Amino acid sequence: MPHRLHLRRFGAVHALPVLHNRMEFAHLAAEAFRHLRPDCVAVEFPHTLAEPFARGVGRLPRLTLLSYDCPAAGKETVTTHLLIEPADPFAEAVRLAMEQDIPWHPIDLDLDSYPEHDEPLPDPYSVQRIGLGAFYRAYCEATAHLSPAAEDLRREQGMAFRLQQLAAAHGRILFICGMFHLERIAAQFGLDQARPLERTRREGVRLFNLHPECCAEVLAEHPFLSAVYELRRNPLPPEPLREAPSLRRRFNAFELIAGGREELPEAEILRAALERAARRAGAEGAMPDRQRVLYHLFQEAARHYRQETGEALHLWQKRTFFRFVRNYALQTGRLLPDLFQTLTAARACVDDNFAFALFRLAAFYPWQKEQSDLPTLAISAAELYGATRRIRPRKKGGKGFSTLPFLQRKREKRAGEWLEGFDDPSICSYPPEDVTIEAYADHLKKKGTRQLSEERVRVEPLTASLLDGIDLRETIRNHHEGRLYVREQLRVKGGVDCVVLIFDEDRRGERYPYCTTWLGEHAQESDMAFYATAPLENVVGPGICRCEYGGLLLSSPPRRMRDVWSDPDYRGLRFRHEVLLLAALDYSRAPSVVYAAPRPPRALFRQLAGRMGKRIIYLPLGSLSPVTLKRLRVFHVLSGRDKREIAKDYVW
Repeated sequence: MPHRLHLRRFGAVHALPVLHNRMEFAHLAAEAFRHLRPDCVAVEFPHTLAEPFARGVGRLPRLTLLSYDCPAAGKETVTTHLLIEPADPFAEAVRLAMEQDIPWHPIDLDLDSYPEHDEPLPDPYSVQRIGLGAFYRAYCEATAHLSPAAEDLRREQGMAFRLQQLAAAHGRILFICGMFHLERIAAQFGLDQARPLERTRREGVRLFNLHPECCAEVLAEHPFLSAVYELRRNPLPPEPLREAPSLRRRFNAFELIAGGREELPEAEILRAALERAARRAGAEGAMPDRQRVLYHLFQEAARHYRQETGEALHLWQKRTFFRFVRNYALQTGRLLPDLFQTLTAARACVDDNFAFALFRLAAFYPWQKEQSDLPTLAISAAELYGATRRIRPRKKGGKGFSTLPFLQRKREKRAGEWLEGFDDPSICSYPPEDVTIEAYADHLKKKGTRQLSEERVRVEPLTASLLDGIDLRETIRNHHEGRLYVREQLRVKGGVDCVVLIFDEDRRGERYPYCTTWLGEHAQESDMAFYATAPLENVVGPGICRCEYGGLLLSSPPRRMRDVWSDPDYRGLRFRHEVLLLAALDYSRAPSVVYAAPRPPRALFRQLAGRMGKRIIYLPLGSLSPVTLKRLRVFHVLSGRDKREIAKDYVW
């Protein structure tokens, strides 16, 4: 017997104690089936629902919702929903029995009402480490004080009666049973049982195909984990040698003209990531390791995040994320986090875009489609389970995402749909981003002026005047002299009207091929010259492209700047960040230019500035807020002004 497996035997019955809707117990059900090779399979499930349940199991891995109405107090009725999913031990046992042509029997009673039990359940992941035997013993000790309800005793006697009937006809019976009932069923099995009074038929049973957008909210195990389990039920295909494709929507000029597209659809790219995680979840045939699945879910989400945003996750963010989810899980009595806790950690430790990248992958279940042989039904966790938790990541610009089940951006409804938005040859910016960048340029101007003012401070001993006040620092430093020191703030003439902000110098000239100059549309906007990533490398909507600045120049007043990239005066410069700095010195009317960059400018440019009667105020990029810089670095290029009305639905 496999070391993690534990079967409770009484007579011809080999009972497997399980928890409902948990991936580890679904795998144990499959192990028990292969180890025991039973004559028949008995499951704790109402026999009145056997036929629709078998049909739902036969549809796996497609998810099915089994629904029926039960009478409640008065004349009201309550609809009961049962989700048939692959990571459930009862569905797995029946599925294997159907695949092997072995008879299976639902032996539970059909009751209209059943009390809820608040059981102190250990984390299912502990089965991976300590085995089912130790897990079951710990469960029995923890629940020894709980008394069964009358409905429990009635069901257990009914199941014992049917097991006695099956034992008379079969030599090896695999019984999949909830842990709460097993010991009492074993005790009742040794006693004479009478046929129970029960419902023999259930009218109005309905089957629905679950809407794919509901998977992340209602599946007991999140879709990515359920899909990993489903893939590992069969031999995995060999890992492809080609590089993992990107999720960016990349197009070229020919595709724009032809209206077609050559890249892989998103579902295939996510499927490839899912298969990679399935291969690394443990040895083939072994129980999938939930912790490894979480790790590779994070790794794949980090790769997609870098492809879409250009930002790599740092080691400290990775460490913080896993420390966060560990502590969050421990706070709720778990060893590993659930999907809600994982998304909360992604948002807290990285940002909202990473939380979305992780959610998009965690919610991916490739077999579920809206078109089906059954009616498709969208249902919420509140309808299915009666309780939900919500998370609302914020999109760039302040607008919030919807609640967790609808945490997704707009996507193409058909291949090439977004290409139709490039019919307008003109391009323009997205106004909210213009306002943000202009406000930050004003902030840098004030910061540069303040820095220059601090440099022009004269400190001297007090003689006849206090000047601009006592300098306490210098006075304390020279306390032994017994004199007061005062400071004089020398006036800074002129101001700043040009700002250069360099995110990446890109000295090889490979990452930012898009170089252009934009003129301000009105008096409140500056002229801008910048180099950035190619727009067609990341199409996020119809005629809407997402880009990342490498560096930019803002010059006011507007409508004065020529195209700096074709200006012959700047052709002798090797690097694009130096082109922007020289252009700023050239177009600045004020005596100062703010230059924010990772490294200070070469001495040559300070000499040039001096000859032009100007000065360069250098602000180290590390002295600026990295969160703000990260937000500013992303901008969108729109194909035509008409896209400004719809851009808010695609900008993130």
